[in-house]
Amino acid sequence: MSAILLVEDEIAIAETVVYALQADGHTVRHCLDGQQARAAVAEAAFDLAILDVGLPDISGFALCGELRRKAPLPVIFLTAQAAESERVLGFDLGADDYIAKPFSLRELVARVRVVLRRGVPDTAKGEATRSGAFEHDAEGRRIRYHGHALDLTRYEYGLLAALLARPGAVLSRMQLMDRVWGNALDSGDRTVDTHVKTLRGKLRAIAPEVDPLRTHRGIGYSLDLD
Repeated sequence: MSAILLVEDEIAIAETVVYALQADGHTVRHCLDGQQARAAVAEAAFDLAILDVGLPDISGFALCGELRRKAPLPVIFLTAQAAESERVLGFDLGADDYIAKPFSLRELVARVRVVLRRGVPDTAKGEATRSGAFEHDAEGRRIRYHGHALDLTRYEYGLLAALLARPGAVLSRMQLMDRVWGNALDSGDRTVDTHVKTLRGKLRAIAPEVDPLRTHRGIGYSLDLD
């Protein structure tokens, strides 16, 4: 059972979402605005936040930043605006998913399951784990390579973290999509390939003589720590 914070000012939408999530076995705390949400997180811990972008007292984006400064928390945004620029802004702020209204409750519940399955990386007191030339601070979502901090986008980080979790294992594009992108509607195989390319470039900028990212044609990718 997971504890979910729902911040949505449209009561009719909130009631259906609460019902669907509770039917799926979750506990849900519904708040109408940012002020109530702040009070809720001060009283209890949550496994996931679902935030409406257009709240009456604060934008969902700004509220996300406030909540994330208190504790690592997966976030799904709800919005009545499906503009690409807004979606990009949400993902740049670290959204785990983004759902445009009106939406299917079954789809919402499915996406919640995916995000909860990924969860927040759990390491003791933010200590970095060393794997070959990599140092991974999962709580801080930071990775160092040959002693150099990598400047990674959200998805580059997720991709490298997924490969670091199983060094040497070949992960298919579908496995990487599920672990890093979840059910993002605008993502596909080429998305994985593009992010691998940019990630490989950043690793080569530090150590041009080696390429730890291995491509297995027709299958997927693996990370070589030797």
